[in-house]
Amino acid sequence: MAKSLSSPRRVDVESLLVEVADVLNTTLDMDTLLQRVAEVVKRVIDYEIFSILLLNERTQELRFRFQIGYPPEVADRLRVKVGEGVTGRAVKERRTILVNDVTKESHYIEGVARARSELAVPLINKNRVIGVINIEAPVRDYFKEEHARLLTLIASRIAVSLENARLYTRIVRQANTLALLNEISREFTSILNLDQLLKRIGDLLLKVIDYQMFSILLVDESKQKLVHRFSLRFKENIHIKHDIPLGRGLVGAAAELRETILVPDVSKDHRYIKLNPETHSELCVPLIYKDEVIGVLDLEHTRRGYFTEDHVRIIGTLGAQVAVAIENARLYERLAREEQRMERDLAMAREVQHHLLPPACPSLPGSELAARFNPAHAIGGDMYDFLEYKSPRACIVICDVSGKGAPAALYAALVSGILRSLAHNEPPPAEMLKAVNQSLNQRRLDAQYVVMTCALWDDEQKIMRVSNSGLPRPIYCHDGHAHMIEAAGLPLGMFEDVTYDEITIHAHPGDVFVFFSDGIVDASNSKDEQFGRTRAERVISSNCHKSAKEIADALFQAAEEFSAGAPVFDDQTAVVLKVK
Repeated sequence: MAKSLSSPRRVDVESLLVEVADVLNTTLDMDTLLQRVAEVVKRVIDYEIFSILLLNERTQELRFRFQIGYPPEVADRLRVKVGEGVTGRAVKERRTILVNDVTKESHYIEGVARARSELAVPLINKNRVIGVINIEAPVRDYFKEEHARLLTLIASRIAVSLENARLYTRIVRQANTLALLNEISREFTSILNLDQLLKRIGDLLLKVIDYQMFSILLVDESKQKLVHRFSLRFKENIHIKHDIPLGRGLVGAAAELRETILVPDVSKDHRYIKLNPETHSELCVPLIYKDEVIGVLDLEHTRRGYFTEDHVRIIGTLGAQVAVAIENARLYERLAREEQRMERDLAMAREVQHHLLPPACPSLPGSELAARFNPAHAIGGDMYDFLEYKSPRACIVICDVSGKGAPAALYAALVSGILRSLAHNEPPPAEMLKAVNQSLNQRRLDAQYVVMTCALWDDEQKIMRVSNSGLPRPIYCHDGHAHMIEAAGLPLGMFEDVTYDEITIHAHPGDVFVFFSDGIVDASNSKDEQFGRTRAERVISSNCHKSAKEIADALFQAAEEFSAGAPVFDDQTAVVLKVK
């Protein structure tokens, strides 16, 4: 059997070369091509043990890409350095090497225990060695010079086809990688929760780099150290408390130098901090946003030399997107915290505003009072009060301070305190407004002012005295007809030495006075139309025969129906006095 196998087959060289070209030029798929190469070689040499090893130019190692007859563990793990063994020598010396008895070859690397002879032919394309065809036989002196000559002859054709297939594979892989990176980038921008984002980064990164250990470290507020924010070990989420100062370790160096660090063997790099004894290769990528390092993306693997320049390019492209996504998520978190703080402030402001309002309306023998208040979502500064004057008089105050939120509520509290401090002197409305204006000007706050109506009702004589400083002018309804009380004036707290007019009205039984803020007349519908004073006067006229509470309710109901459920953007306040 051995003798018949060792006899070179008679081959028409020219026909063989034509057939080789036809067979190899019909596919660019690497696996299909390698299978066809094996079949072509089989026509020249009847082998049992066959392999094609390709050269990794960066590591200068030969790795199995296709094999027949080798144990799987050998094909998976064996790395042959250039110059070592028969195949390594063939690459280094760029020539075919035939060994009749491998047991006498001092540099022989055993791949199959029963092998006795070997033939290695380098694959050279454009004067560059890309790999080697290696054939072994279980008998000595199996290969002949004719085998070597024919295999060397077709090796150059095979090398061209392999390089084309490898180039095609690389282009397809790059295209697929770019498409995947684009998909990943789009998904990153849709996640605003930082913890969810970091986990998703780890999941999506596995689609392009099959890492075993993954961490994202972020620069802390002091900008002096990196804090582990998220880590995976063999797809399991773990928590690492070990912080790393900038400049220390591989990740610290990547952050300080602002450049990607690729380490094929961490045991040979003095910067490596041994946190995981299983790690042998590491890739660290700084995350840079607006020219500032915000963190480091760290990948680790148990295999030496696992990460490649392709990985560096991929992760470098993705790193910029990761940095933007992380910064967006952190900004969203800050905004969410700020919004929660503002909501707390708003709740406090509502509580302040609520406590500024009187718990009930005063009870008067000759008239009835009703008040209605509807706060906006964004706190304004509406407020009403009934100041304590000696009976039978009642002082009604309604005001609206400038601005929204907590500042408006606090300013309203200041105004309320001033009003109560002045009430013990029982000044008439015009003097009350003047005194409040002077007090606010002594405590002037930029862009803060208040508009106010002050009305003094004499319940025995049925006399209403009204002064106004910028609120909508009050409505007086007599005999079913609503009239505007022509009281106007400048806002309080803006100008010094301002005087205010005072209107006196002698009322009759059944008359109605309505004091209100601009939140009612400014209420808008979906067409951006305002409720307006005319509608307010019409509602009051048509309901003047009812009680003070019913009149207030009718006014608010009409404004609400007009707005058709639109949100209230300004406080709505009204005080109604009806003469018995």
